[in-house]
Amino acid sequence: MQNARDTFYVTLRDRLAAVNPARTIVLRGVTRPGVLVEENELASATVPVNAFCLRWTGLSVDALAALPLATMTCEISYATDGDSGNGGMDRGRLLSGMDAELVSAVSAAPQNVTKMNYVGAAGGSGLAPVAMGTNVFWGDAAFGAAVVNGERLERVATVVVFCYQEAGEL
Repeated sequence: MQNARDTFYVTLRDRLAAVNPARTIVLRGVTRPGVLVEENELASATVPVNAFCLRWTGLSVDALAALPLATMTCEISYATDGDSGNGGMDRGRLLSGMDAELVSAVSAAPQNVTKMNYVGAAGGSGLAPVAMGTNVFWGDAAFGAAVVNGERLERVATVVVFCYQEAGEL
């Protein structure tokens, strides 16, 4: 499932960066697109604002077919404090903008991509990821209610992601 998770993250990150190249975050001194996977980052008590944070929350595997079909749930949480120049009173407008960016990235056709193995490419090795024999595919985002948390406006959207488990994958 890790190959599918990595593939979905890279696809979503690249699509979101194309929709809004100005949405970036600085993590450990590096500026990058405003998307991160919670399990791949250092544990932190702070939730980044104006960025999309992916968390894998559900997994089921149908092992009855020739290739087991994995169904995973990806929670995408995001929040904004608004623009300080506007006293944060534009929080709703900025959250709506993030909603639209997520819809554009998740719902853009095609809603599938070739599954990639990024193990060799990790850690700045310079190696290219390797294409695998199956695809990763997903449905549209389902949006939860906007939640007011102090001065912050937050939302969680979920996307169901599917992949076939190939021989040798865990």
